[in-house]
Order: sequence, then C-alpha cells, then structure tokens
Amino acid sequence: MSKTIKIFSPATVANIGCGFDVLGFALEKPGDVISVSLTDTPGSIVIRNEIANLNIPLDPARNTTTVALQAYLDFLKTDKHTGTTASHFISNHGIEVIFHEKIKPGSGLGSSSASAAAGVFGLNVLLGNPLKKSDLVQFAMQGESAACGVAHADNVAPAVLGGFVLVRSYMPLDVVALPYPDNLFVAIVHPQIEILTEDARKILPELVPLKDAVRQWGNVAGLVAGLAKGDHTLIGRSLQDVIVEPVRATLISGYYEAKQAAMTAGALGGNISGSGPSMFAFCSTFETAEAVAKAFAETFNALGIENQVYVSGINKEGVRVIAD
Repeated sequence: MSKTIKIFSPATVANIGCGFDVLGFALEKPGDVISVSLTDTPGSIVIRNEIANLNIPLDPARNTTTVALQAYLDFLKTDKHTGTTASHFISNHGIEVIFHEKIKPGSGLGSSSASAAAGVFGLNVLLGNPLKKSDLVQFAMQGESAACGVAHADNVAPAVLGGFVLVRSYMPLDVVALPYPDNLFVAIVHPQIEILTEDARKILPELVPLKDAVRQWGNVAGLVAGLAKGDHTLIGRSLQDVIVEPVRATLISGYYEAKQAAMTAGALGGNISGSGPSMFAFCSTFETAEAVAKAFAETFNALGIENQVYVSGINKEGVRVIAD
C-alpha cells in the first residue's frame, strides 16, 4: 500500500446559467494540486500549506478537505463492506494533507469543492479503492457544507467525475453524467472581486413567479438536450437564467459589458460561474474561446479591474492521480 499520493482536482463551473444547484461541469484548468499521505500517528490529521501568499485553514475541523476526509472515515468505521484495508488504516495511521497549488477561494470556480474532492479521492486510492469514484461525491459534499453552509453537489460531482453532471435529486443523492459534444470549449474570466458563496446565497429570492419558473425549466431541458445532441445553437440560447443571474450580476462590476463583449467575439452564450465573480462562455472552437477570453480581459482592463483568464476544454476525467 502506497503511503503518499499527489492529486490534481479540477476547477468547476456550477449552475451553467439556468441550472442552479443541479448542473455543473469540470474544467481542464485551473485546479488544485494536493498530496495526501498516510502517517504513523494513529488518528491524527495534519494540514500543511506550501502556497505563498494564500491563507488556508489548518484546523481540520474548518478545512474543506479534511472535513470531507472525516466524513469518509466515519463511513468506513461503520460500513461492513470496505474490507480489512480500511479497518487497518483507521486503527494504525493518520493523515497528512499538503497543499501545493490552489484555486483562489471566492473565485466562483469551485475552490472548496476541488479540495474536498482531492482529499477523499486521494485517500480512497491509498486504501485500494474500497469505494467507487461515484460514491465519493457524498463525502466531498460535506466539505462544501463547511465552506458555505450548504452541502450542494453541482461543483463536487463534476470535480470527482469530470464532464457534465446533473444532480437529479439530493434526497436521496442521484447524480447523472450527461453526454456532451467534443467540440465544446470554454473561456473563463476571473475578475479580482471577492464574492463569498455564503453571501451570494443570501441575496437570492425566496419566491419565484410561476412564469419565471416555467422559463427556467425550459432552459434547463433545452441545455441538457443541446448537450446530448451536440447542438451548439440550442446550448447557447438555453444558457439564459431569469432567476439567479439578474440578482448576482449586480455584485460583478462590468458583468453585462463583459458578457456582450464575449458574444461579439463569437461566444455561443455565457453566464456567471457558480456564485461569481468568475464568468464563463461556451465556444465551438478553441480559437474562438481564445478570442472570447481576450475580449473578457479587455473589458475588465478598461474598467481598471484586475483579472485572470483561462481557455479550457471540458475535463472528462475529473480528479486524478498525477506524477510527483
């Protein structure tokens, strides 16, 4: 049994416009790089941070990675089907987690989800994979709960599984992998504006008019159908969000200007990534995505807002082991 493993866990885009808390997909970049090790100190959980100029909670009760790990361990202690490897670990080892690279917290790119997914995936591999990859989502969700108070899966599920996912139900948890076209690319811009997920949830409407709900359901169905059919036009026009975007856009200076610039540069459509402030736009070619990323950057630069752009394909694998 190996004692150390290094993990890459991808950034993710949640909601995808119309699918609040139920749709998400994984990016090829950026992502977290985390090492998970078994130690000879039974029961201990230690966190180390090797990233300069970034504060990460070192208390295992507050760090999303170790909260998720603890949920996984609690399950192993009570489950009768995980075999002797897990039981041996619980009684004879501790855990050390080292952060090497980190998605910026508060970016809207699934920072807490990437860390939670990396932790439970890494430990599961070290233990000989007693659980299937899809079973790990339920534990990674607990890390999300520690980060923002809500155990939602629209970031952690694609971080674990890759691709596009639909969270059909939370009670019980039912995550569905969605088909999607290969020729789909993403431009991302992260304007350097901090928006905490918890705060972004507080401004959401508690009641939604029926006419808006009907429009939203149609767009969710249209987006899923567009992905399955590889219909870029249908994907683009289904990204409309009449419930969450109008509220959260007010938190992002230059949002509508940047969205219009993306469309002018050839984007199929776009929206807020998660709770923001990052924005995403789908494109049919990598070259178009590069042009859209440039348009995003130019818009925020003109407003005097520092920003970081990424161009990515869809990450098909999700969290994975990488070479040391």
